[in-house]
Amino acid sequence: MKPILISIVCLALTACMPAPPDPNIFDVAAKAIQMAESVGGDEFAPVEMRFAREKLASAKLAMEKQKYEVVVYLVEEAEINAELAIEKSRTAKSRRRVNEQRKNNEELNTSLRVTFGDEFK
Repeated sequence: MKPILISIVCLALTACMPAPPDPNIFDVAAKAIQMAESVGGDEFAPVEMRFAREKLASAKLAMEKQKYEVVVYLVEEAEINAELAIEKSRTAKSRRRVNEQRKNNEELNTSLRVTFGDEFK
């Protein structure tokens, strides 16, 4: 009777343990980080890039320690930080283009005023 009880308890404990996540779970976050790197994340969003890399590294450690609930959470955070870096990079590049265009417009305006005087408005 005792071996059966021990078997039932072991089986119940095993059933309560979370299943390991798919090993491909890291791929999505890694691809997001690569995308962020390719659009200038290290230049325009260095903090978010560091967070993304740290979270992904922590997730891999958690996987080794079989802390599966933490793995999913950290991978999601890594992906979110990488996506934020992507958007910050795109915003910074757009802002840079707008500022360059504004400068060009001011130069053109000055040139036209020199050429046409106060008649140009």
